[in-house]
This record gives sequence, C-alpha cells and structure tokens, in this order.
Amino acid sequence: MTALAAPAREAAAARRTRAELATDGVVVVVVVAVLLAGLSTDRFVSVANAKAILTSASLVGVCALGLTLIMIGGSAVSLAISQTVAAVGMVFLSAQSLGLVPALLLAVVVGALVTGVQGAVVGHAGANPVVLTIAASFAIAGVATGVTDGVSVSPSGTGYDHLNATPAGLPLSVYVLVALTLGVEWTLRRTGFGRSLYLVGENRRAARAAGLAVGRTTTLAWLGAGALFAVTAAFTAAFNTSANVNLGGTLTFDAIAAVLAGGTPITGGRGSAVRTFLGAVLIAAVSDILLLRGYSTGVQVLVKGLIVLGVVVLVHLRTRSRQA
Repeated sequence: MTALAAPAREAAAARRTRAELATDGVVVVVVVAVLLAGLSTDRFVSVANAKAILTSASLVGVCALGLTLIMIGGSAVSLAISQTVAAVGMVFLSAQSLGLVPALLLAVVVGALVTGVQGAVVGHAGANPVVLTIAASFAIAGVATGVTDGVSVSPSGTGYDHLNATPAGLPLSVYVLVALTLGVEWTLRRTGFGRSLYLVGENRRAARAAGLAVGRTTTLAWLGAGALFAVTAAFTAAFNTSANVNLGGTLTFDAIAAVLAGGTPITGGRGSAVRTFLGAVLIAAVSDILLLRGYSTGVQVLVKGLIVLGVVVLVHLRTRSRQA
C-alpha cells in the first residue's frame, strides 16, 4: 500500500509543480508585457510619472490593505467601501475645527465602527458579506445624504492641508502606504490575530472546531479594515478639499482589483499586505500607461477588469492544483 502510494504522491507533486510553474510563467509574462508597454510609451519613464503612479497607488493601496484583512479572513469582499470613504471623509472635514489629530482620530473611530458592525454580523451571525455590504452601502449613502441634504461638506479648519504635504517630493500618502503595508504584514505574520485570521479564512468550520474565536477574529479584521478605509477617506477628502456622497468614486472596485491582482484569493486563507501593495502599483501603472496613450476611462476600466479576471483564473487553477 505504501509502495503504491509513494509514486502517486510523486505524480501529484509533479502535476502541482507543472501547474504552479505554468501560472508563475503567465504572471511573469504579464509583468514583462506591462514593462515593455511602459517603456514604449512616451513620458512613462520619468521621475514625475513614477511619482504620479505611486500617488495613484497610495490612496487605493491603503484601502486595499483593509480589504486584504477581510478577504484573508474568508469574508469575500466589502461592497460598501466607496460609501464608507465618502461618509468618513465628510466627518473628517467637518471636524477640522477640533484640529487635525482629533479629526483624524474621530474619522478612524467612525470608519472602524461602521465597518466593524458589519464584520460582527458576518462573524457572529454568519451573514452573507456581499448581500450585507450592498445593504450597508445604501444605508450609509442614505444617512450621509440625509444629514448633509446632499450638499458637499467643506472643511471647518485648515489642519487637513498637512495631509497634502510632499516630503522629499513625494506625497505624504505614499509614505503612509509603505508604513501601513509593513505594519499590516507584520500583524498578519507575527501576531496571534494574524495566524488565527489565516486559519479562519482557510476553513471556518475547522477553526471553530479547534476552539478559535471565529466571530471575534472576523470582527477585528473588519474593524481594522474600517480604520484603513478611514485613512484613505482623510487623504481623499484633504486632496479634494470637500466631500460629498460621490467622494469614494470607484474605490470599491479599484481596491478589489488591487487585492486580486496581488494574488489574494477571494476564498480566503492566503494572501499578504506586500502582495496587495504590488497589486495596487501594477493597477496604477496599467492605468497610467493607458492614460498616456490616450485611451478613454472606459478602456481603462475594461483593461483593469480583464487583469482581475485573468488573476482570478490563475489563482483558481493554482488552488485546484494544490487540492488535487
């Protein structure tokens, strides 16, 4: 029996290796194709353009880090990111009379609570996260519109302008993205919460049977995600110097694209903050190339969708080869 099993294991390992090599090869081809397209695009290779790519990646990237926590925990995605960012951006600007730090803290608390409540329902009551966050997006937008009468919120002070600083020529949001990426990666790899989150995402039922606090772990992941959404909201509101219900724009789908492009599967259990950072830069670089080549916004959205679709297929094939 053992003698027969050994060749079978070796054959399965060989199949996995071939499948993983194939998917890795496709990823390398895509990255090389993007680099070649960039090098052949006028004005792509310049310091100013590199700053523009990093700036674009920073706002989406911080948001995507929060979504990474949700996806690793096996809670699929949140479809209420744009509305949360818009509402929290309004809170941040309207609280500027308190000073920058209190306004930022208030925004983080509001973002964490709004998203954390959704996480508690998902983690403790087993609600479908997609359906729940669609409902939450309508509720958040409705409350924000009702409170402001649909009028844009202007800052009540000038402290927000510090977020538009450019130390050493780079926007402050880029430094924040790098710092938060390292912080989230450390949390995922070095803390008990991080290890529990991977186990919950890998197999929720097994994690519960093993005695892990599934509901609490899921809620904490969503609380952290909400705090990161709030950071994006503060920078976005500061950049625009006003906020309304449309402030979040396409952030929900941009963040999903960045996380998936980084290779984090929507089924949970795997992924990393560093990969999400690279995914955000890749998506920003592709958008930049298309913009420099004069393609319309519609084409940019279409290409991002195709990239996400390709990554999802690759991740699925790789996961299936591991399970074979």
